[in-house]
Amino acid sequence: MSTTAWKIPAPYGLRTLLTLLLVLAVCGFTGQRVEIGRMLQLTGEGLMAAVGLRDSSQVSTGMASIGRNMFPLQVSERTEISRIENFDRQQLPPFAFIERESVDEPRLNPETLQMETQQAQREVLVEPLGYLWHVLLKMGETLEIALWATLLAVLLSLPLAWFSATNYSPNRLCYSLARALVSALRAIPELVSALLLVLAYGFGPIAGVLALALHGAGFLGKFYAEDIETADDKPQEALRAIGASPLQVMRHAVLPQVMPQFIGYTLYVLDRNVRMATVVGLVGAGGIGQELKGRYDMYQYAHVGTILLAIFVTVFLLDQIAARLRRRFA
Repeated sequence: MSTTAWKIPAPYGLRTLLTLLLVLAVCGFTGQRVEIGRMLQLTGEGLMAAVGLRDSSQVSTGMASIGRNMFPLQVSERTEISRIENFDRQQLPPFAFIERESVDEPRLNPETLQMETQQAQREVLVEPLGYLWHVLLKMGETLEIALWATLLAVLLSLPLAWFSATNYSPNRLCYSLARALVSALRAIPELVSALLLVLAYGFGPIAGVLALALHGAGFLGKFYAEDIETADDKPQEALRAIGASPLQVMRHAVLPQVMPQFIGYTLYVLDRNVRMATVVGLVGAGGIGQELKGRYDMYQYAHVGTILLAIFVTVFLLDQIAARLRRRFA
């Protein structure tokens, strides 16, 4: 009775070792170029300063400065009444009140021709929740940008997905052109698109909607097409056998299979558009991003903190809603 030796193959070989060495060499070269070593050094110094093993560090000093300037968060709004056009004392905003305050103002002394500091009285309109309400309105505009961008992305991606699927594209030329267009839309970052569209449409939400919609159409077109291509052929063949048109086959045989994935991709794009709507706003494409950029440029970090908190709460709530929808349609 002969026995065959059972050999366990080695977990790695010479090729694996050479590949690993090549990866390590590339990581070492690129890490030096992007200052990974300095990042680790500064992070380590910051952690040592946090636990008391070091007096201070650049990172800990910077983070402490952010904390001091950003908190407490800005919620109220104070506006000098003399700067409010057509101000009506009888029609104040909800919860608002008028307050008198003393301020130091530099004035020219006509006798000595020297600048002197004098106290002056002024009236200000105090809105306890004024800035928070303003942020919520801007956050609502950001959500509107994201929703419309997602809707346009879905509408644009459906024909692209049809022509990008090998089993539904009418010919090779249409397939190649559709695939090239999908790749081009995905290749251009939203921020770059927004910069160009701001030049064409001007500052405002139009540029943001279009920039996010074009990039989202490229993403959805690719993944919609891949799901259409991998759908089970048997239901499609059965409908074709009884004379169904390609649209009927798509409606009754393909969409029921791929709809859960389509919903998941669409919700992901919506979630991403909410976050990216903030980023494109930094270049003037509307939404909360414009407010964030303006307050940051004026070093009003308490206002920046309020904006960041509003963005976090919005994204968190959207994640919860998306998770519920995925479970429902899974």
